[in-house]
Amino acid sequence: MNEFTSDVAFTPTVKAIQSRKGSRDSYARVEHRGGWRATITADLAAFIEAQTSVFLATANAEGQPYIQHRGGPAGFLKVLDEHMIGFADFSGNRQFITQGNLEDNDQAFLFLIDYMLRQRIKIWGRARVVENDPELTAKLMPADYKARPEQAILFTVSAWDANCPQHIPQRFEAADVAAALAERDRRIAGLEQEIARLRGGAPGEV
Repeated sequence: MNEFTSDVAFTPTVKAIQSRKGSRDSYARVEHRGGWRATITADLAAFIEAQTSVFLATANAEGQPYIQHRGGPAGFLKVLDEHMIGFADFSGNRQFITQGNLEDNDQAFLFLIDYMLRQRIKIWGRARVVENDPELTAKLMPADYKARPEQAILFTVSAWDANCPQHIPQRFEAADVAAALAERDRRIAGLEQEIARLRGGAPGEV
């Protein structure tokens, strides 16, 4: 049983390295103030459900790690309660590495990054694959999304932490850029029409 929620990541070896490199005292203060959160807050839920991409990390029985990307429209990650996240597992290359890993070792990790906001969230927990539950899969399936759900994945949160934006490059979704450019073009057209009206000419004669 971990003494602090952050002990899921801060093993004795990690703490020894922190001590040697001078960061242990600051993290110890965080621990004694309550440590990382273990429940999903309203702010975290909003962040999770706004994402269109997530990385799910697992490891097999021998400890070999594996990271799988999952994506979909905003809302494909669903917060089911203050401890659980769920999503439909769409049919892909059918290697089933993640599912095999989870059958041997249910410890898992979610990494979410929002490049526009330059924010990343790390979530530790345990995950399981749910097969042959059409009601659950339908509940998790994004509306009108053209993908075939194969099963569902449920992730129970043990602890989570938000990182600072340091070294995160700022990037924007293509749809957001297109919308901003379209709005700019509409505004330019409106200004051109207003200039033409004030000059007494036809729109576009600026």
